[in-house]
Amino acid sequence: MTTNDQTWLKVTPTDSLPPREGRCVEIAGCQVAIFNTAEGFIAVENRCPHRGGPLADGIVNGTAVVCPLHAWKFDLLSGVSINHPEASAALVKYPTRVEDGIVCIELPQATGAEEAVTFACEHRDRPIRWVHRKSSPLTGTGDPVGASSSLNANPPRTDTSQGNGYAPQEL
Repeated sequence: MTTNDQTWLKVTPTDSLPPREGRCVEIAGCQVAIFNTAEGFIAVENRCPHRGGPLADGIVNGTAVVCPLHAWKFDLLSGVSINHPEASAALVKYPTRVEDGIVCIELPQATGAEEAVTFACEHRDRPIRWVHRKSSPLTGTGDPVGASSSLNANPPRTDTSQGNGYAPQEL
């Protein structure tokens, strides 16, 4: 779709963006974060103007997003920082519209937006890491070492002959 030197690019179905969440798409080498807010779908460059954090991974509250790297909060409608109003940097915004259940983004025609759209932006430095508890080879479970653990069933013997208060451990 081309209108007045602008290109409307069909990006994704509306139901693929859950409410109050963001997703990153790459269009012609440009990473764009699309947010599903109560005000509708909003698209901005997926780069925090402060330090380049991935905004699509941020927490969305109303029409604001919090950058996951340094907690800068931005108003998605105006593009300015809410908690750092003195900062002159603002978000790069892209107009959006919904056509037949598909979110469309308007990009300048010079960007070469006719190229393929990639729907998963990978970041080398993810600020949030999920920890998966592995089962212990000694207990056989993922339970933390505690009162019911087999480690405490046979406590180490204390050897007071050295008089240093340490208990010898067998390896």
